[in-house]
Amino acid sequence: MKGRVIKSTGSWYIVQVEDQVVSARLKGKFKQDELKLTNPIAVGDWVELETEAGQATAVISEILPRENYVIRKSTRKQHFSHIIASNLDQAILVITMKKPRTSLGFIDRFLVSTESFRIPAVLVVNKMDQLDGEVEEEWLQDIHEIYEPLGYPVVEISALTETGLMEKFLPLIQGKSNLIAGHSGVGKSTLLNALIPEARQETKEISGFSAKGVHTTTFAELFPLPEGGDLIDTPGIKEFGILDIEENELSHYFPEMRKYLGQCKYNNCTHVNEPGCVVLKKLEEGFIHPYRYQSYLNILEDEDSHR
Repeated sequence: MKGRVIKSTGSWYIVQVEDQVVSARLKGKFKQDELKLTNPIAVGDWVELETEAGQATAVISEILPRENYVIRKSTRKQHFSHIIASNLDQAILVITMKKPRTSLGFIDRFLVSTESFRIPAVLVVNKMDQLDGEVEEEWLQDIHEIYEPLGYPVVEISALTETGLMEKFLPLIQGKSNLIAGHSGVGKSTLLNALIPEARQETKEISGFSAKGVHTTTFAELFPLPEGGDLIDTPGIKEFGILDIEENELSHYFPEMRKYLGQCKYNNCTHVNEPGCVVLKKLEEGFIHPYRYQSYLNILEDEDSHR
C-alpha cells in the first residue's frame, strides 16, 4: 500500500494511507544514491508499505522517487546532508527583523536551495506588530526592494495578533503542499496554531540573553490545511549550509543572474573578475542588487573553502 510520510521521529515514521494513519519503520538499510543523508526518509515522501503480521505497525519497503526536496548540509555529521521536506509545491521562509534577526545571507542560501529544484518560494515577514523605528522600516523596505522584483512574494503578517493571516497568507498556501521554515523563534509554531488550531504546536518566549529562538518543534511534521493542501512544519534552522555547487553553476540559482547566462565572453565564467562578464556589467548598471551579489560571493567563498 502507498502512503505519504507526515511525521518523522528518527527511527519511526507516521504515514498517512488514505484516511488512516500508520506507524512504520524502515525495512533494513536503504541505499542512498549519490547523497549521504542523515535521514533516509523525509516528511513529504511517498512510500510503499507492507503490513506486519499480527501487528498494527508496518514496514517501509520502498521510497518512491521524489519530485523535489529542500536539502541542507547536516550540522551534526560532516559530509552528510539532511532533507528538510520533499514533494513540495511551495517553500515558505518566515523571517523577522529582530528577536531573532534574519540575515539576508540566510535568506539567499535558503533561496538557492529552493531554486535548485525550481520550488517557488515566499518570504513571510512575521512580528510586524513589533516593527518600530527607522532602521527596522529600512530593513523591511530592503526586503521588498531586493526580493519582489526577483519573483519572490513578500507577505507581512503578525501571527500573534493574526494580522494579515487570513487575508494575505492563507490564499497563498491553500491547495498546495507547503514547507514552512526559518530560524527558531520567528513564530512558525504560533503561525501554525493560528491557521490550524488542532496542531497545538508548543511555543516559547525568545531567550532575552541571546535574543535567539528556542527550539520548540523537534521533528518535522505535516499538517493538513482546512480548505485543502498542507503545511510541513520543521525545527528551527540556525544556519543554512547549502550542498556542494560548482562555481560556474551557482549563478543558475540566482534568477537575476540566470537571465544573462551564456552572454559572457567565457563559457565557464564565475562572474567574479573575468573580462567580458555580462553579470558584472549588469551589476555596475544597477540591474543586480549589490547585497545579492555579495551573498553570491560569500557562498562561492564558502564552497571554495570546502573543496
